[in-house]
Amino acid sequence: MNPTLVISIIGGYFLLLIIIARITSKGADSATFFTANKQSPWYLVAFGMIGASLSGVTFISVPGEVGNSFFSYFQVVLGYLVGYFVIATVLMPLYYRLNLVSIYGYLEQRFGFWSYKTGSFFFLLSRTIGASFRLFLVAGVLQIAIFDSLGVPFWVSVLITILLIWVYTFQGGIKTIVWTDTLQTFFMLSAVVITIYLITKEMGIGIGEAFSQIKASEYSKTFFFDWNDKKDFFKQFISGAFIAIVMTGLDQDMMQKNLTCKTLKDAQKNVFWFSVVLVIANLLFLGLGALLYLYAGQNGIEIPARTDGLYPLIALNHLSTFAGLVFLLGIVAAAYSSADSALTALTTAFCVDFLNFEKKEESLKKPIRLKVHIGFSVLLFVVILIFNAINDSSVINSIFKVAGYTYGPLLGLFSFGMITKLKVRDQWVLPVCLAAPAISYVVDINSAAWFNGFQFGFFILIFNGALTFLGMLMIVRRGNKEGLNPA
Repeated sequence: MNPTLVISIIGGYFLLLIIIARITSKGADSATFFTANKQSPWYLVAFGMIGASLSGVTFISVPGEVGNSFFSYFQVVLGYLVGYFVIATVLMPLYYRLNLVSIYGYLEQRFGFWSYKTGSFFFLLSRTIGASFRLFLVAGVLQIAIFDSLGVPFWVSVLITILLIWVYTFQGGIKTIVWTDTLQTFFMLSAVVITIYLITKEMGIGIGEAFSQIKASEYSKTFFFDWNDKKDFFKQFISGAFIAIVMTGLDQDMMQKNLTCKTLKDAQKNVFWFSVVLVIANLLFLGLGALLYLYAGQNGIEIPARTDGLYPLIALNHLSTFAGLVFLLGIVAAAYSSADSALTALTTAFCVDFLNFEKKEESLKKPIRLKVHIGFSVLLFVVILIFNAINDSSVINSIFKVAGYTYGPLLGLFSFGMITKLKVRDQWVLPVCLAAPAISYVVDINSAAWFNGFQFGFFILIFNGALTFLGMLMIVRRGNKEGLNPA
């Protein structure tokens, strides 16, 4: 593939993003950066959230994973629908009633200073690792596809990647993200649809025949009922519901977009339609994965040891140049729609939760916000380089998995606050939230040996949250109840 052509296409894509950023950031102030002045059209937020939810990891991992676990991931997706219902009917009314900028402000009102800082800390830790990991994977694909042939070192390509995100987010913040993520979601989903069409064309079949072949293959197996298996329906479905609650409803990155809607009703419509489109999008990814394996089998293509590499391998080496360009645009769109909103959310959480931003004079806000935005950009750059220096996929995946454990304490904190009216000894919340994921990790890696072959899989999130909940019960202040109405 011609590197000059690829750079020109991707350069044009980012130029479009920068133009959108210039338009949406006119007259921007701190309220624009953090809440988009609560003027975002709900349908734009709903569509744009698809890209932020899926990310570049999903773009290449879900199709590749079809070869290992078939369509079992769809069991998790069905669980998402329950989680989004809880978000729309329980969490969103709470956030709007309290008029929150950072959703972790609820923890301060409910429990106190240390609970508030603990919740925000776990978000910052998880999002920093998660966003860096996603960008690392995409930077690796672009390095192989483009920059290696030009002699550009990895750190330079990563630096350019981070700079591009900073350029189109530093001024308009979440207002810009709402619009750019809508565009990027469109490119990402278009890439999947176009790739499906191109593969069926190469296989000499139509869309109807492709559907029939997928249905007849082993890859279409969706439901599994074996409690010891991590693919078990009940574990996957229940875990999917809780994953949606914590990774959307308790995540500043995802909730910040929802809180830019004009009214609670608009935000609830946004969550409903977002969940519908997300189900369709995941079906497209799973269908693409099955077609990739069928195409590979038809053409004698060896499946990579790491199945994440299957989609890039076929798109860049076995299909047309156009298919390769479509793939690169799709993965760039998927990665950046997740990373740009993460950078904005990290800036928001740190400014509001740790710098008491809302209490500062307006003239001081912009320079402080700018420094924090630059600081997190540098942090992402450094963490990506650390991942590259480790250069061990098993270690990196373990780090990413550990980052996922940080949502367990958030689940425990919010559920305890909303289910009970108990007060706790606030200074002990951080130790509880540190102990719960550590214990969960030890139990998870030994579960098969300790529990007669039982594997937690995604269910570890619920176990982690339950441990946090129990820990909160252990530090309850006797004889006192919290006055904040959780409903």
